[in-house]
Amino acid sequence: QVQFKESGGGSVQAGGSLTLSCAASINGASRYLCLGWFRQAPGKEREGVARLYRLTGNTYYADSVKGRFTISRINDENALYLQMDSLKPEDTAIYYCAADYSDLLDCGSDSWSPHSSWGQGTQVTVSS
Repeated sequence: QVQFKESGGGSVQAGGSLTLSCAASINGASRYLCLGWFRQAPGKEREGVARLYRLTGNTYYADSVKGRFTISRINDENALYLQMDSLKPEDTAIYYCAADYSDLLDCGSDSWSPHSSWGQGTQVTVSS
């Protein structure tokens, strides 16, 4: 089973930026169709942040991060990125990546629940 490893988290002040990276453990992961980032804040459920459908490049964002976060990938790499700008204290959470073979319809749904294992995540802390 593919394992994902997130990195790039850290502590920043409000208004700052971070770029998260996600690497997959095996080359076959580059064929996943729907790729996404989730986050979980203390005492809260995990929530979707951003998704990307590999074949069309369609991207989807949670309302809370629209205009501030950008999900991207580089062709032929097993890596997924999340550029986070204008960070707010409410963005503080552990961030996770995930991917599976969901089609465009499922990937475009805010209720997309990936059929993949979860990595350790990377901590993002934003201070005011």
